[in-house]
Amino acid sequence: MSRAFFCELLLLACLSLIASSAHAAGVPNDCQQLIVGLAPDWNSMRGTLQRFERSGAGPWHPVSDPVPVLFGKKGLAWGRGLAGQDESGLRKRERDGRAPAGVFQIGKIYTYDPALPPGADFPFHQVTTADAWIDDPSLPDYNRLVTIDDPEHPPTWFAKEKMRHHDFAYRWLVEIRHNSDPPLPNEGSAIFFHIRRGEARPTSGCTTMAEADLVQLITWLRAARHPCYLLLPRATYETKIKSWNLPALN
Repeated sequence: MSRAFFCELLLLACLSLIASSAHAAGVPNDCQQLIVGLAPDWNSMRGTLQRFERSGAGPWHPVSDPVPVLFGKKGLAWGRGLAGQDESGLRKRERDGRAPAGVFQIGKIYTYDPALPPGADFPFHQVTTADAWIDDPSLPDYNRLVTIDDPEHPPTWFAKEKMRHHDFAYRWLVEIRHNSDPPLPNEGSAIFFHIRRGEARPTSGCTTMAEADLVQLITWLRAARHPCYLLLPRATYETKIKSWNLPALN
């Protein structure tokens, strides 16, 4: 093998590695369902949500029209997920009123109901009076589901952390796996899709929408297709289309 040919092979290998790493830094190869959230800018509490699908490594195709959604009352900040945690800029913090931006896996669905809506087929957990989601950074199970042994005699922290409320907005919770692997204290917790409380009621960091739109999303999700959520301001999205393997914007 000549030195020149060897150098050419080495260069091709390096370029391939760079391309692979750049692709891996965005939407994973195994993600076949992508939920795209777009905000006008980093401080926007409003935006849109649209669903896309692909087969293999093929192009993304829209499977829904954009629907209106609400984000954090103070907008967005970079979160901790599959992509975005290494970006420069404002970082998501506990109780900062911002929704985490980046690419995130979808976790379980949590519901008051004994079953998901007709047509849905996704891992879920029926929330009981013994369940809590910890958003107190001082507790050891921060940003995790906890089920206590005796809800009739709960620990002192339970009242502020319990999941079962008389609150229609929490009938369906779809976990957005921000700060999950592993959770780090004060990096943000309890991030979900859920029903909005009103057309102008932003959140503390979740993404909310009309119940009908949320039910459509739930019935579309399939675990075998490794669904992900991407949330970005529009201008930032446009800079990431190629490197993060995102759908082109209309």
